[in-house]
Amino acid sequence: MTTISTTQDSLSTLACDALILGVDADGRVTPHPQLPGDVQESLSTTAAALEATGKLGAVTVLPGGATAARRVVLVGLGEATDGDLRFAAGSAARSCGKRPGTVALGLPIASDRAASAVAEGALLGSYVFTDYKSDAQGEDEEYFTDWLVAGASDSALERAKVIAGAVAATRDLINTPPLDLFPGSFAEIAQGFGAQLGCDVKVWEPQQLADEGFGGLLAVGMGSARLPRLVRVAWAPDGASQTVALVGKGITFDTGGISLKPPKSMETMKSDMSGAAAVLHTVLAAARAKLPIAVTGWLCLAENMPSGTAQRPSDVIRMYGGKTVEVLNTDAEGRLVLADGLARALEENPDVVIDVATLTGAQGVALGKRTSGVMGSADLQAEIVSAADAVDEDMWPMPLRDYLLEMVESKVADLKNVGDSGGAAGMLTAGMFLKQFVGDATWVHLDIARPAFNEDGAYGYTVPGATGSAVRTLFEFLERRAGS
Repeated sequence: MTTISTTQDSLSTLACDALILGVDADGRVTPHPQLPGDVQESLSTTAAALEATGKLGAVTVLPGGATAARRVVLVGLGEATDGDLRFAAGSAARSCGKRPGTVALGLPIASDRAASAVAEGALLGSYVFTDYKSDAQGEDEEYFTDWLVAGASDSALERAKVIAGAVAATRDLINTPPLDLFPGSFAEIAQGFGAQLGCDVKVWEPQQLADEGFGGLLAVGMGSARLPRLVRVAWAPDGASQTVALVGKGITFDTGGISLKPPKSMETMKSDMSGAAAVLHTVLAAARAKLPIAVTGWLCLAENMPSGTAQRPSDVIRMYGGKTVEVLNTDAEGRLVLADGLARALEENPDVVIDVATLTGAQGVALGKRTSGVMGSADLQAEIVSAADAVDEDMWPMPLRDYLLEMVESKVADLKNVGDSGGAAGMLTAGMFLKQFVGDATWVHLDIARPAFNEDGAYGYTVPGATGSAVRTLFEFLERRAGS
């Protein structure tokens, strides 16, 4: 099992499998209070001979040399901001050799926030998912067993463990094949975690969904033999003065339904429940950190399959709360389950509501693979973007102009589930559709479609596959709200 702790020992005499040190803009090893000056000079001379660079994330590996480490991993720190330190630690984590027993981090940390960033980066950069590898040997398959962060406070490392643990657990859920992760099993996982951390968990089974009128969830999930669920996970500490509702899209696999996706487009559709995974583990992280703020997560879980019982294009469905929606494309299903979840969440009158979803391919067209779109109430939108900036998750505010409403109005129902925009503004029309279910509530919608799953190579603390997008931003937002 991976552990992380602080050390006050000299970095030159600390016996470890790898020692991670920083490189500045001049190509020199950065000083650290626990690294003797003569050892720093010796390593800097070797680094210069190997043309080590301070470019952010650039890695140079040396023999242990003047240290007691088996190898020294030098990593460029860029401008050495907290975000740079997190990125650099993640990059270095993958260059420490296969499954080293002990790794020491001697990056320059000037504050608890910096120390937490370093620890987060190392833990997330070293993340691996081996549950389905036939030669995996349980805990022995993990890359690291013991991280030592020189000069870090215990409180900084505890915070990092909560955050990195939430992101890693989110990644685990997303990486799990849909054969094993489906609405019912997802609900059971939420119940198990909730019980461990003192959260209240309620599950709406299919019959109860039908009895209470959750038309969106039922319409999307009716094509699958594995029927939908709605899950409420609540952290409600005594004395909490604020309540935040988080609503997550949880399509455990998305074929597109009758509006079938091309085969290539289905390959990553196990990740279409990334929003629900992020919501679940953000609530659990708030409980683990005992944040003095009430947080309720709503997991809108369905599997979108084509069959004789699936919804059809041109169906009209009645959503929770009474609005009717004309379904023109069954592959625009996420907004249907989210609309039910938003309407139900708002019955409890939270101070703010935030939904998180891998909602549209248009998000990637507009903002690319790493930048999520943020839509909704202006003040809350700015608050979320500020939290994202603080933890170096790339999010960008997008406008929901009034004219977009015309694009989602139907001639035969209240709304239609795809915008009449000629292929343009797909992310925004989806956001405008959701806006019709929140009324005057303070609300923000996060479209994390492309950032949620990395189909390319590793960079910084981001590994291939599930990324755990939005968890760190949401936790930062909750911490700020709790502190205020």
